[in-house]
Amino acid sequence: MVSAIPDGMPVQRVGRSSTAVSALEKTLRITEALTAFGGPHRLADLSAASGVPKSSTYRILVSLVEQGYAVTDGEGSYGIGLRLRTLAAQVSTERPEGIVELLEFLQKSTGQAVHLALRTGDALTYVRKVESVQPFRTGSRIGTRMPMHATAIGKAVLAHLPPEEVESIVGAAGAPALTPRTLTDRDRLAADLSRVRTRGYAVDDEEHEPSVRCLGAPVFDGAGAPVGGVSLTAVTFLTTRAELERFAPALLEAARGVERLLRLG
Repeated sequence: MVSAIPDGMPVQRVGRSSTAVSALEKTLRITEALTAFGGPHRLADLSAASGVPKSSTYRILVSLVEQGYAVTDGEGSYGIGLRLRTLAAQVSTERPEGIVELLEFLQKSTGQAVHLALRTGDALTYVRKVESVQPFRTGSRIGTRMPMHATAIGKAVLAHLPPEEVESIVGAAGAPALTPRTLTDRDRLAADLSRVRTRGYAVDDEEHEPSVRCLGAPVFDGAGAPVGGVSLTAVTFLTTRAELERFAPALLEAARGVERLLRLG
């Protein structure tokens, strides 16, 4: 079949019998079935819902698990993986439906810069930023990947992960000293994460960038797993740690609001 594109030049469409298209369609059908309500789902149910033979469904699921888009309980059931959850959250922020307004309200209420970051593997990626009204700007940019161990949002996420996963992340990514105040010792980092769990938010006190301190609150998905967080960022010569921590209740409330909006998205 031939179709004309806008400049009038014909282009040959690839038929549905194409191996590449067929493989892609199978993967998309299985992914769609994987995200259906009521998961995790059994292999047989995913095969039936997607219309893909069980053997092919299994092979595709193995690949999705390896890539982090799916998870398995080892007993034949499959659920949504962290990478797919993060991707969904990132897409939902393209149509924020209240998220931007909430972050802007937090910035106006506190006067500080506000960030929303989501976990991407062993790091974080900034997906939203609302600048402070102060004349000083931090170097953060949307799309920038940030380390977990030296950022407020990163530590807020690490604090709510299983210890073995924290060890895996820190082991894989390392804990380099980005400033003289970065927590590079595993025991000191673990003690700090314990304090995060107790008070509900994390503090980056010039650990990632000199003269910059942040508060970070975790954002959880519907299953209770931390997928990112919201932070307030200030420069140290304008805002003391005590002054910044007074905004912790507003930050925690904003994080809960982001959770609700992401789930609705």
